[in-house]
Amino acid sequence: MKLATLKDSTRDGRLVVVSRDLTRCSEVGHIARSLQAALDDWEHVAPRLRLVAEGIETGAQPTMRFHEHDAASPLPRAYQWADGSAYVNHVELVRKARGAEMPASFWTDPLMYQGGSDGFLAPRDPILMADEAYGIDMEGEVAVITGDVAMGSSPEAAVGAIRLVMLVNDVSLRALIPDELAKGFGFFQSKPASAFSPVAVTPDELEEAWDGSKLHLPLLVSLNGRPFGKANAGIDMTFDFGRLIAHAAKTRHLVAGTIIGSGTVSNKLDGGPGKPVDAGGDGYSCIAELRMIEAIESGSPKTPFMRFGDQVRIEMKDHAGHSIFGAIEQTVGRYEGADRR
Repeated sequence: MKLATLKDSTRDGRLVVVSRDLTRCSEVGHIARSLQAALDDWEHVAPRLRLVAEGIETGAQPTMRFHEHDAASPLPRAYQWADGSAYVNHVELVRKARGAEMPASFWTDPLMYQGGSDGFLAPRDPILMADEAYGIDMEGEVAVITGDVAMGSSPEAAVGAIRLVMLVNDVSLRALIPDELAKGFGFFQSKPASAFSPVAVTPDELEEAWDGSKLHLPLLVSLNGRPFGKANAGIDMTFDFGRLIAHAAKTRHLVAGTIIGSGTVSNKLDGGPGKPVDAGGDGYSCIAELRMIEAIESGSPKTPFMRFGDQVRIEMKDHAGHSIFGAIEQTVGRYEGADRR
């Protein structure tokens, strides 16, 4: 089952069920007005939504054209957005880039930060920033939306709470991160609004690519129309989603609609950093990793962070080459909406 939220005059949009090929959808306001409403009553609502999904595929259900540009993030806002760093290779590289040591505990205990969830960007919304000097970077990730998770749940129990899977562009402002972290109190200004894929899917839609806690498919990232990364999300994932959800629930209950991110998808090559796509490698899901490789090889990074006018596209395709979640496609623009004097 594939679900999306269409933009409307409300903050939470209106829920639709989307066809497997992402071309058609059916409004389901009579079942659940929003995705959050569906998640709040998932046991009763999900079977009814599945009947709609089946009807779309058989032609028994009335549909309308689905346009990804009309979609908000599946949850336009959420009660909680917690992003992990499951790919420790990525953590190691970006910490090296800012001259920080890599504690051994990072390989045994997940990193996680609590991001802003009061409003997410739509998958085709621009990334508006006041200054290019912030070091604007994309971060391609996978995320899950959970049902209720009890405090202290085991990773095995946590996996059973996964309701939906989607993609993320977790925008990072690299030039702001070092000073924020030096204060010892975590990200805030350096982590603006994230964007999620047009469609969220139930794990069964992923078939053999979903092993219950990892998604084994390449995450396709392009920058200005050129392939930038195709790292496999199921490879080098040190902490699976069961571990990440259990980590988040160690000292608190998680409510239905909690979003847990994987962190930037990152693959190693022969035990070391990966290679760029144009050099025959699987590339990267963020610019910071490439800059670190450049610094290792030549003494300094060469690739700039994103500038006004740059466009990033993040997508994942099944083994037949069909888009699963639709595409996050965003252009960086100048924010001029506030008086900054």
